Amino acid sequence: MKWHGVCFVGFMATCLFSFAAVHAAEPLPALAADPENLTVSGLSSGASMAVQFHVAHSSKVRGAGILAGGPYYCAGGSVLKALSSCMSPSLFAPLPKPDALRAEADKQAAAGRIDPPSGLRGSRVWLLSGGRDATVKSAVVDATRAFYLQWLPESAIAYERLPDAGHAMIAPSARAACEVTQPPYINHCGNFDAPGHLLAHLLGELRPRAQAASGELLAFDQSRFAAREASMDDTAYVYIPAACRAGGCRIHVAFHGCRQNVVTVGEDWVRQSGYNEWAETNRLLVLYPQTSNAGNPNGCWDWWGYTSSVYHTRAAPQIGAVWKMIERLVEKP
Repeated sequence: MKWHGVCFVGFMATCLFSFAAVHAAEPLPALAADPENLTVSGLSSGASMAVQFHVAHSSKVRGAGILAGGPYYCAGGSVLKALSSCMSPSLFAPLPKPDALRAEADKQAAAGRIDPPSGLRGSRVWLLSGGRDATVKSAVVDATRAFYLQWLPESAIAYERLPDAGHAMIAPSARAACEVTQPPYINHCGNFDAPGHLLAHLLGELRPRAQAASGELLAFDQSRFAAREASMDDTAYVYIPAACRAGGCRIHVAFHGCRQNVVTVGEDWVRQSGYNEWAETNRLLVLYPQTSNAGNPNGCWDWWGYTSSVYHTRAAPQIGAVWKMIERLVEKP
């Protein structure tokens, strides 16, 4: 069996890796960030993580941008379902029904492991699917939309489809052709600007993006927040516009995809994905948490249970670690 693209699971021996230079990581600073305007987004496994994070903390997350990602608890704790139903569904490997996924969310909420799903009402969701994405089929993104429609009106969900796009983040400054699916999974599709579109839908009208990101991209010590079983790297990143040092900036968490962490592609995701230029002019902090390749060799976020059986709840090692980083950014200096 041959696999292409941003691999979603960790045992695929054909994936190759490169190693980023070691950074002298500083502590994550307290920046008195705005706790009321938290948003998340991600690509591929990062998109599925963004959904999980949104549902787990629905009372606090204002919205989610999902690029080629599936609905909450799609894999149901099974790597086989992750590989089939939740990437390339078929008659023999169908996607789970929205009401079954809602039942799981209600169950976890009743146990106190996630916020009540009613907290999703009032949030906003932005979705993207590429017509040439053979890694995560459009039917999977359709299922994500159907999951959210159980709480949100259609007007709160934006769904954009790019017929020529492969499996990638789409940014106007990218160099890779629109249709390709290969590292670093950041493609150029004309003037389409995925970070700009999703941030505008989630946050409202934005000021024009900066021509260059002149703020600080800070490599910080992520090990202070993530336990070893979380399979997260010792170093993560946050983009800090100069104006945000005075406090009051909103926070956006950008989850990379599989084979897109710093260990694998260097700083391409944190520098070239297109978020920083929008952050620069819109008082926005961008948090870039990082997986390691320890738990699975493709550096995927856990959306099927390789770190814990409660991977889709607030108690999950990865969700819990990212939440601690957010709490740190909200603290006053």
